[in-house]
Amino acid sequence: MDNNNSMNIKGKIKVIGSTKTFGSGFTKRDLVVTTQEKYPQDILVEFTKDNCEALSNYNIGDEVEVAINLRGREWTSPQGEVKYFNSIQGWKIAGAESEVTVEAYSPDRDDDLPF
Repeated sequence: MDNNNSMNIKGKIKVIGSTKTFGSGFTKRDLVVTTQEKYPQDILVEFTKDNCEALSNYNIGDEVEVAINLRGREWTSPQGEVKYFNSIQGWKIAGAESEVTVEAYSPDRDDDLPF
């Protein structure tokens, strides 16, 4: 699945985890977003590698939209039992505050200062 087939999750940040580095050098950072709908859901989104740093610009309570890809994998236990696991991988995050900032300095507004 490439980024053109991705989905988005909108909501408020509930948890921003710390970056974890594994022995292989792989890095991962968890984000929990609470959706804002009739039955809110706490969705765990994993950011990996260079995307971990993108979360540093956000705080708990921020409204965000996260671009995600669904990932799945098969695993066979030492006993030969096959199991399947899914994960939600984030690759882009945008906050509502950036939209407000752009609108606040719109050239269409009469009260904008030129500096």
